[in-house]
This record gives sequence, C-alpha cells and structure tokens, in this order.
Amino acid sequence: MPDAVLTPPVQLSLADLVTEAQRLQQAGRAEVAVTMYTDWIADGPPAMRHVACFNLGTLLGALQRSAEAEAAYRQAVALQPNFPHARLNLGHLLERAGQHEPAMAQWQAVIDAGASAELRVHAWNNLGRLLETLRRYPEAEAALRQSLLLDPQQPSVVQHYVHLRQKQCAWPVYEPVGEVGPNRLVQGTSLLAMMSASDDPALQLLSAMRFAHERVPKAQPVALHSTMPPRTGKIRIGYLSGDLHMHAVGLLTPELFELHDRDKFEVWAFCWTPESAQPQRRRIVKAMDHLVRLGGVDDATAAKLIAQAGIDVLVDLQGLTSGARPAILGWRAAPVQISYLGLPGTSGLPGVDWIIADHYVMPPALEPYCTERPIRLPHCYQVSDRQREVAPRPQRATYGLPEDRFVYCSFNNNFKFTPEVFGAWMRILQQVDDSVLWLLADNHTARENMLRCADAHGVARDRLIFAPRVAPPEYLARFQCADLVLDTFPYNAGTTASDALWMGTPIVTLSGRSYISRMAGSLLTAVGLPELATDTLADYEKLAVVLGRQPARVASYKRYLAEHGRSSPLFDLPQIVRDLEAEYERLALLHRA
Repeated sequence: MPDAVLTPPVQLSLADLVTEAQRLQQAGRAEVAVTMYTDWIADGPPAMRHVACFNLGTLLGALQRSAEAEAAYRQAVALQPNFPHARLNLGHLLERAGQHEPAMAQWQAVIDAGASAELRVHAWNNLGRLLETLRRYPEAEAALRQSLLLDPQQPSVVQHYVHLRQKQCAWPVYEPVGEVGPNRLVQGTSLLAMMSASDDPALQLLSAMRFAHERVPKAQPVALHSTMPPRTGKIRIGYLSGDLHMHAVGLLTPELFELHDRDKFEVWAFCWTPESAQPQRRRIVKAMDHLVRLGGVDDATAAKLIAQAGIDVLVDLQGLTSGARPAILGWRAAPVQISYLGLPGTSGLPGVDWIIADHYVMPPALEPYCTERPIRLPHCYQVSDRQREVAPRPQRATYGLPEDRFVYCSFNNNFKFTPEVFGAWMRILQQVDDSVLWLLADNHTARENMLRCADAHGVARDRLIFAPRVAPPEYLARFQCADLVLDTFPYNAGTTASDALWMGTPIVTLSGRSYISRMAGSLLTAVGLPELATDTLADYEKLAVVLGRQPARVASYKRYLAEHGRSSPLFDLPQIVRDLEAEYERLALLHRA
C-alpha cells in the first residue's frame, strides 16, 4: 500500500511538524522526518527556526549522524545564542568527539547566560564530570560545589564530590557545601569511598545496600538457571568481569585460570573487557576454555548466555567497582553465585550468595554486616600470579632516594590516604632520624596537600619523595629499593601488599573491623609474618618507629622473605586453587543433588 501523501513541511506549524516527525520516527521512517525538518528550516517561518534546528540535531544524533547533528546544533545556537538546550547537547556531542575544551565552552556559556537553575546545574555537572575525567580535580571539585549550592538534593553529585576530595588528599574530606552537611555527605558516600573513609562495617553495608536499592534492578522472581536442563558432566566455572587485562584483578588472576583442573572443570569467561593486544590480556584469554564477549550485550541477554552455557558456579570479579554490571547477577543465571577479589567487602547485591574470604579477613563478628555468606579458605583469600615479569633491580639514585637513609614507602592510590594515617606517617618520620617516605602522587593537588601536611608537622618537604608511575615490571623491581612498606587504613593494600611481599619487602599494617581493612594482615599471616599486623593506630606507629630504628631487624625480615616467602602458603597457588575448587565443587554438587 503506498504511503499516505505528506503535508508539505512549510505548510505545517512547528507543533504540527514535531508531531508528524515523531509519528514518522515511531513508524521507523526517521529519514523522512529528517527531510521534513530540513525543508521546514530552509523555507519555513524564521521565528522558531532555532527550535526546529535543535530537534533536527537530536534526531540526527539518534541516527549516529554526528557531524550533521553538530551542524544543526550550531545553526540553532547561531540563530539563538542564548539557547541553553542546544548548547548542552552540542557540548555532549563535542565531548564524545574528543573535543573537550569546545565542549566545556558550550556548558560554560549556559552558565554565563544565566539559564534556569535546573539547566545551570546540568551544565555544572557536565563540567565537573569531564574535568574529573581529565584529572583536573580542583576545577572539577569547584564545579560540583557550584552545582550543590544550586541544588543540594543530588546524591550522585555528593558521591563524586566526596571521592574527588579523597583523590586530592583534601582533608577533611567531609567539608560541607551550603546545605549539604556532614550527614548528607556520609549518606552520599559511595561504597569505594566509604571503604577508604571508615572501617565501620555497618557504614559499608549501608553504602552497598543504598547503591543496590537505588541503582540495581531487583532480583528476578524466577531464577534463570531453574529454567535450564539439569547440569551434568564437568563443573562449569564462569568468571564475570570487565577487568581481565592490565588491572589489579587482571594482574592477580591469570595463574588461577591456568591452574584449574581441566579433568573436573571447564573455565569460562563472561567478559566486557575492551579487546587489545596487551600480553596480559592475551594470556588471560588463552587460559580460558571458553570466552563469551559481553561488550554491547544487554544485561538480560548476558544472563541468558550464562544460563544457556550451563554454568554451575558464577564468580563475579567486579562487585560494585567502576564498570561493573551487577544487574546481570540479579537474573540468577547460575545456581551458585560468588563474589571474589574485585570488591573486598559486601556488595549488598541481590543474587550474590557467597563471598570468598579466609578466617582473618572475615572473623565471625563481621558476618552480620555482609549480605553474602563466607567461603573461608584455609590459608588466604587472595590468589596472585607467580609468573609476573620483574625488571632488573634499580639503584636508589634512579628514583632520587638516599643511599644511606631508612626508606619507608607506600605505593597505594592517594584516595586511600587518610589524615589520621598520614599524620602517623609524619610522626614516624619525626621519630626516625634521617628517614624518608617514598610515595605515589596521583596528581599535583594531592602532592601539594601532602607537603602542606608535612609542613604542619614540622617535617621537611625533602623527606617526602614522590615516585612516578612506571610499567609493572619496573614497579615490582623498585620495591627492592625500600626498607619497609607502610600500609594504608582502612583501605589496606591488597594487590600492592602481595607485590611487596613477593619482592621481599616487609609491610606494617593496621587491621580493623572490615574485610578491606584486614587484607594485608591476612597476607602477612599467610606469609609467616603475623607480628607485622597491628590492631591500633598507636601500635602501628610504634612498630614502624621501632623497625625504622632497627634496620638490622628489617634486614632479617627481608632475608626471611627472600628465603621462605615465595614457598609460604601465601604464594602456594596450586594449593589455593585446589582449595577454591573444593568449595566450587561442593556447592555445585550440592545443587545438582
């Protein structure tokens, strides 16, 4: 049947044009709608032409015709310079094209033109988000402050504001903004940021459950795995992650995948990691029996793929960390779903039954604050890779370190630093003559704030030495230049602690009440040095001072690690894998039975 004859666009009012264009879009005839807008703009009444240009830009953007969409938005702005909606959309389009400065100029123009408060909030938030991505943290924080002054009821903006201050070592982190006081700042703190701010397991549980309640769909009423045929044959383990490359999880796990017993298990990866030729990525892919790529696949379809694969045990390696896809777990695609490594603590996620732990990281007192049940491995929860490449040992001078002074170090990310622990570090330096502290500086603001803290404690700035970021082999090798690692609290070192101990450098840690604040203590216990885990900040500080004054004792720890560390239970990967497999098999067979 031939199409109905369309009214010539120029004879339509703008309202009728919009209605007709929407009808065409819904009928799958978006290209005809584009032509109608184009003709109307060319020959229709000039008064509302800028609105038609805006609508055309939106339509072209939806069709992925970005260059034409940009031209339409620019025409709208040329016709009406104070048209905030067009500038906001044009900014998003420019951002996606990598034109960051022009994008921010469009959003700033919305603010400068005095648009409505709602649109200015939108513009400030866009600026803050992009500036944070560009690591221009002070500007990003300033933008989010302006947004919160205009509208304090924005939990997601509060979340970014808090974590931005952590990244910059801007202490106190909980600095009120207008009507956003301390309570609202705590309520808006993300789980990752809360893990860095407090070892209170109740606060961490509340942060996790708030995220799950607000951002994750409720678990499906019928478990997807129950609609599949009964499972038989080898037990199928599925690892779920977008971090199977040069990431902390991707650095710890390759040997775990390689060592699985193929007589009993099939190993699957369900992965949305960007493809690359990285050796780390290639090694992980090679270690899998099956790789199912989930990039561009929606969560429901992803869950169906997992269920159709007949996965017995689905191991989520990401939790609520950046880029996670927790909604997949709510479909219950596998009868046993386990959280491991990516999130060292409770996720609050519907559909996650278990969490891999050990007796140290999860004592019985912690269980009421976890939505998952613990699977406690006999020795240590953490796997690591014994095949990591290490560069030749560098000289201290390579990194500007003194040859004849005691070197403390902490290579943890700056957002894990707290004023309480950093203050303890400064007091340690005060008590150990000529010692220095070797740190990673993520950004200039964090570095300057750390130096100001040193000033306030009367510690000379040259006793803080900042390490550049280097490739993993060099990063591992340089641990040998340090005498003693000082751990962060309450967000302990995990991968970093494993790296230090693998390279033979002892670490002093403080163990608290949460899983994440007990990670390094677990590693030290498994490697045979439990005495380096303390229970109070005062004891942590005292032990670090004693060791700094007794370099011979530190040298004995180094000898112990060199002679026995790599043969300890911490690095007995075959045994840890067998321990994991025993639990996977027990739970899978329990369900099959």
